[in-house]
Amino acid sequence: MEEDNVSTSNSVTLFVMTQKGLTFVEQIVPLYKDFITEVVIGQDAAVLNDYSNEIATVCHSENVRFSFRSEFSKIDTEYAMAISWRWLIDHPADKLIVFHDSLLPRYRGFAPLVNALINQESTVGVTAIFGAAEYDRGDIIAQSAVPISYPITIAEAILVVNECYVQLGKSIMHTFAQGKSLSAKPQEHEQASYSLWRDDEDYRIDWSLSARKIRHFIDAVGNPYKGAYCLLDKVPVRILAA
Repeated sequence: MEEDNVSTSNSVTLFVMTQKGLTFVEQIVPLYKDFITEVVIGQDAAVLNDYSNEIATVCHSENVRFSFRSEFSKIDTEYAMAISWRWLIDHPADKLIVFHDSLLPRYRGFAPLVNALINQESTVGVTAIFGAAEYDRGDIIAQSAVPISYPITIAEAILVVNECYVQLGKSIMHTFAQGKSLSAKPQEHEQASYSLWRDDEDYRIDWSLSARKIRHFIDAVGNPYKGAYCLLDKVPVRILAA
């Protein structure tokens, strides 16, 4: 794919983190680096690898300005775009584009892909929405869905939805590069469901479940997350595979 002739009036600041953000940066930045003013990189000590260094390396090699979240000051572009981001971004809602790991309005909230796997959903995907006063309730710009089959680990599922991120990113960036505006439609709020993820107890195995469900749970909360755990002689142990 050749790089578009970019319209700078729709310049973008990217807010990215995790493996999803790395894949997005690897495939989108080379095509639109004259259009992307800055990449802001998030860091997360709670996962085995937050990919922040890898994202920085890509930005450096493409000669695109970047900063880590702790160093970032303010947005100087018309649009901001958040990929796998978990903090509030101070920017007008109609100029803030958020990518969410579910086919909204289903699985609003944190760790939607994990919960989709635990519930053995047959289809997963990503939704691009505009910002809103309440989390994950913004108007839908576009969605990308893909069927999955089981068994599947969270690491494998992330690779699948990474392609959804790239597909949506290319579509939105192409629209901007042509100097066009994005259209969006309201969510059907009455069909909403929610994804909750609170603390380390969410990783604990419920041995009252069937062996099949326990296997699905172990697969769903493994790398890059901490992994399922139980107590063995009152000592917590991680179960990485089953």
